[in-house]
Amino acid sequence: MDWDDLQTFLVIAREGSLSAAAKALNTTQPTMGRRLTKLEQKVGARLLERHPRGFALTSLGEQVLGNAERIEAEVIATERVIKGRDIALEGIVKVTAVDVVASRIIIPAIAKLQCTHPNIVVELIPDARLLSLSRREADIAVRFTRFENMDLVTKKIGTMTAGFYVSQNYIEKHGHPENTDSHKIIQVLEDQSHLEEARALSQNFSNAKIALRTNSREAMIMGCKQGIGIACIPKFRASIEPELIELNEIKELPRRDVWLGVHSDLRHMPRIRAVIDVISDAFVGLKE
Repeated sequence: MDWDDLQTFLVIAREGSLSAAAKALNTTQPTMGRRLTKLEQKVGARLLERHPRGFALTSLGEQVLGNAERIEAEVIATERVIKGRDIALEGIVKVTAVDVVASRIIIPAIAKLQCTHPNIVVELIPDARLLSLSRREADIAVRFTRFENMDLVTKKIGTMTAGFYVSQNYIEKHGHPENTDSHKIIQVLEDQSHLEEARALSQNFSNAKIALRTNSREAMIMGCKQGIGIACIPKFRASIEPELIELNEIKELPRRDVWLGVHSDLRHMPRIRAVIDVISDAFVGLKE
């Protein structure tokens, strides 16, 4: 059994379906199906069982899973060691961040990077999920929470303050928020309800009705501009939207530190270092 076989098994087990596994490995669903059939023919037994909602591990698959994950960890560690010795200022660097940071801060940083290092290709992954740096889902991550993995090198690169905003369209429909107890708000999905901005929005507008839920800050901004409701938006992002009106009567605003993380095996690699530097510079002097 080779590593490709095990990787096929691992990804299908994690994703739960051939289509999701194919997307994760950048291939097609029929290809994943053929790989799984080939793997189980080699093994002589089923590792995954098909159900109406996808795949589930068989008892043998559960036993194999732990061994496969340990092999995966060793393969990835070996790749990091080799990659960490690559001194060329060229190649691919994967960066992940939430959409508002990816589009408004990291994209301009990449533009500057291209002026000095045109052979570095940044693969930017705007995603609210915490992609794994250890499993090489990304090389660099920018987050609003501290990193917990001890194998990572992290640093605080900035602080962001969020404000509460409405549009003139909203005020015309519902009146100014300070003059009425009836509000509509744009809130995050339940999986992010613990975030400081979400709690602050609920506390300051405790009687409000939720009109829209989304984890996309860009979608929040668009919804706020359309008059759907009050939104809690990073000040740096709201400042470039003339349609948005800040509710200045709220004095205690949520603030969050911004952290950058990279695996310790990759931190000295020149192309990784170059991307880290331009992203860090982009946060210097950022309007909080």
